[in-house]
Amino acid sequence: MTRNIAQTDRPGRKELGCVLLDKGVLSPEWAPTFAAVDRAAFLPDLMWPFDMDRRTSVAVNRADDPDAWYAAVDSDVPVVTQWDDGAHTGADPGRAPTSSSSAPSVVYSLLADLAAEAGMRVLDVGTGTGETAGALAHRCGGRNVTTVEVDRAVSARARERLYAAGLYPDVVVGDGFRGHVDNAPYDRVLATVGLREIPGAWVEQVRQGGVIVAPWGTHYSNADAVARLVVKDGIASGAFTRPVEFMKLRSQRSPRIVVGEYVAPGAVDSADTSTTTVTEAEFVTGRYTALPFALGLRVRDCVQAVADRRDGARPVWFYGLGDRSWACVLFRDGRDEARVWQSGPRRLWDEIETAYRWWTDHGRPDHTRFGLTVSAEGHRAWLDDPADPWAL
Repeated sequence: MTRNIAQTDRPGRKELGCVLLDKGVLSPEWAPTFAAVDRAAFLPDLMWPFDMDRRTSVAVNRADDPDAWYAAVDSDVPVVTQWDDGAHTGADPGRAPTSSSSAPSVVYSLLADLAAEAGMRVLDVGTGTGETAGALAHRCGGRNVTTVEVDRAVSARARERLYAAGLYPDVVVGDGFRGHVDNAPYDRVLATVGLREIPGAWVEQVRQGGVIVAPWGTHYSNADAVARLVVKDGIASGAFTRPVEFMKLRSQRSPRIVVGEYVAPGAVDSADTSTTTVTEAEFVTGRYTALPFALGLRVRDCVQAVADRRDGARPVWFYGLGDRSWACVLFRDGRDEARVWQSGPRRLWDEIETAYRWWTDHGRPDHTRFGLTVSAEGHRAWLDDPADPWAL
């Protein structure tokens, strides 16, 4: 493999490696891969690193400011590389990020969960920039790695960068949801896209005792977690390892909620009303917290929308999928109770509050106490014990 020493020996890159090792997300067995596979080799000149303080993506162009470009490359932040499925042009951010380079801490945490060894056959779903496929090819051998990307242009750019770096996985254009049966069976499957359903094709294409690692969650929110599933007798089962957020597989993106189709003019006035003693501080817990993830596991076919706070009040909306049920809880500063509106075939807030009480009664479990089992009968979730699941 050819390497540009001036790039791979950057002080910022060395510092990033030390930080990842100190945090424990870069395990010693993956350190040689980090040293050999340079993120910079897979990123375009124009990219949009995510500003963690401002919570926005900001354009950086290597041609205009190479120092800023390399500083972003060597930071532990995600970098958007495509907007709007490739329809976006120009330097300003687009509407929706649709391809990216994940933060290095996320990449190497996933690789640690995968526990792929030299010689193992790996299916990598969501090629993106090609960096993860490159890391797998470095560790397992290029002929053992198959990477699948649905976007033909993204795949072509990744292939070019992989080959330029001397890394030769099998780069396939296709729907990763179907896996890639031509190179099966696999010892490992890794997804670097968010999923709402673990495909049966992946379970079928993994060897007995093989492992699937994938960001997974429900439509309730973007609060996903990494599922590490072991395949045995056609069933994949295992616990979640950590919270995470990923762009969703294109066929599993969250449905678009048109509020007017749920809440017609005057609908609030005719809705059922009640109150709740659940407080805003208890319920609106923020990114990467366990409550939204747990509620998604307990309440089927529901989307939550948390509005901004205004004038001491914050509404939180809930929309049913498959019907036009909706609910809204309005939290106000200084009030012991919040007002609730509900309408439609379901009483969504009642379901949400029941799930919330279940979560608190079970000791407010974090992501790692939950698990997922996938079989021909569907998806089931469980808390602590896979022998006591519930259907999703």
